Amino acid sequence: MSGPLVDLRSVTVRFGTGADSVLAVDGVDLVVDRDETVAVVGESGSGKSTLARVVVGLLTPATGEVRLDDVHLARVPPKQRGRRISMIFQDPKSSLNPRLTISAVLRDPYVVHRVDSRAGRNARVAQLLDAVGLPRTVLRRRVRELSGGQLQRVAIARALALEPDLVVADEPTSALDVSLQAQVVGLLRSLREDRDFALLVISHDMRVVRAIADRVLVMKSGQVVETGRADELFERPRHPYTRQLLAAVPMLAGRTLGRGPDEGARES
Repeated sequence: MSGPLVDLRSVTVRFGTGADSVLAVDGVDLVVDRDETVAVVGESGSGKSTLARVVVGLLTPATGEVRLDDVHLARVPPKQRGRRISMIFQDPKSSLNPRLTISAVLRDPYVVHRVDSRAGRNARVAQLLDAVGLPRTVLRRRVRELSGGQLQRVAIARALALEPDLVVADEPTSALDVSLQAQVVGLLRSLREDRDFALLVISHDMRVVRAIADRVLVMKSGQVVETGRADELFERPRHPYTRQLLAAVPMLAGRTLGRGPDEGARES
């Protein structure tokens, strides 16, 4: 199908009413094409996570529109939308029920959407674990028993369960140390290539953005101040705010973060 996968047009999000209201997203345009990774970057409070929630339908914009395959997102049935767009939340410890087993967490999307038989679901779950590099022994363990790196892999697996067209990753590495960040970035890159989905990454970390993005939008105070191909934006930033963000990371290890055939030893 031609045209962009997701198209946001003049989207505005306002929290509160009257004089106390806050303009969180101010007239933002965003296009995500199939088979590409787009990163939205900015400091805390820039509006980037709010924008992510608009894309997945968790927030309704005050003005503007969100289109999925040129259909207004509000007209897409919730179950269909849930199958086509999935989200990896910032903190897997808070987004996953700590009392559930990993088996229950990963089977849940198939149960909700009535996909396959019990045996078929178990086979699909096993394949998900293989894809994210986790041993099948974790299926019997509970969410609270896993490390942060393991939980992020579980969250990624759950997001991929229904083979979505778009995965939105909200600060997918912020809760991890540097070595695990590289592993998660490498995992997301390889999964996107293997499974052919579009990826929208929300991040404040310019190293992560440089390592993973094809195209970048820079947000400040709810507005997009610069956008462009990743290589061009990092080499020749035009906006003073973009230059400020880059200057805050003088040694841009992000050029190699998660790159190469050896993504680092996987966490056990």
